[in-house]
Amino acid sequence: MRHIQPTGPTEPTGNTLVSRRAVLGGFLATVAATAVGTLPARQMQTHMPPGVVPKPKGPLVFLDYDKEEIDAAYDQAPWAPNQAEIARRNAQKSAAAIARLGPPRRLAYGPTEIEKLDLYTTKQPNAPINVFIHGGAWRGGSAASVAYKSETFVDAGAHFIALDFNNVLETNGNLMTMAEQVRRAIAWVHRNAASFGGDPNRLYVSGTSSGAHLAAVALTTDWRKDFGLPADTVKGGLCCSGLYDLYPVTLSGRSNYVKFTSEVVEALSPQRHLDKLVAPVIVAHGTLETPEFQRQNRDFAAAVKAAGKPVTFLIGEGYNHFEIQETLGNPYGLLGRAVLEQMMLPKQA
Repeated sequence: MRHIQPTGPTEPTGNTLVSRRAVLGGFLATVAATAVGTLPARQMQTHMPPGVVPKPKGPLVFLDYDKEEIDAAYDQAPWAPNQAEIARRNAQKSAAAIARLGPPRRLAYGPTEIEKLDLYTTKQPNAPINVFIHGGAWRGGSAASVAYKSETFVDAGAHFIALDFNNVLETNGNLMTMAEQVRRAIAWVHRNAASFGGDPNRLYVSGTSSGAHLAAVALTTDWRKDFGLPADTVKGGLCCSGLYDLYPVTLSGRSNYVKFTSEVVEALSPQRHLDKLVAPVIVAHGTLETPEFQRQNRDFAAAVKAAGKPVTFLIGEGYNHFEIQETLGNPYGLLGRAVLEQMMLPKQA
């Protein structure tokens, strides 16, 4: 800082000090005021759940998300406060479906206790098959919880199969175990279809949430190399509200219970393996889902299209993450209608 000399007449010593301090103080105040005026306003959070008061953004961890925002974007609870009510009404619908169709056949596709599937058979001979993969953030869900979806397929003349497999808590955080179980289950269904009146050449997969991630993994599997099956073992798929690039998920709170390694992220990010996709795929999300679940599905659909592969992209207006899944249990619902069209089935046989 340069020294400022007084420009007026020389004052007595005491007054000179006061004058110099006053001038210097005014100069510093002016500099400070100018600096404050040019500082950019701190950006506020833009990706928080409804009802949460935004705070100034912290350091960005992905795109324009700070850590709190990315955690919220991979946590469904604050975006869908009616989750418990939806689960109760789906349980009621499942009970009604079983009462009408009868309990499913429980068949083993692998050696461990959990490696079983629920089979709901149609009366049509040599019928197509839809294998459903449940969601639950990789740590919950069950085949029994999606029984209500069976009527959409059985009534249209298709077999409906719901898979059970270990959750990620049971695999000590390893997603690879879950992916391999799902793949082995689909391979088992293809090889054993004739034993329950199914057509192995009309096998489709569907999944919601983390189940959509696993369905996309199945759709991008090299069936010939890994299982000795036809490359087009899976003829089509539905991926609703899934995750297709695991990198941003590694930055969220889900890394507290999933062991994300670079190998897992690469192997189980379906968007990175679209060269292996040979079947048409339906991708869907609701408008009330988290911004990341909307982006993941939007970007996946765009990537499939850019790769020159057939894709149908659906946006469910006014549906949250759990409400849009219910529409698969209705042949006239957004997902039910789309899947039956994909499988070339009527709404009722």
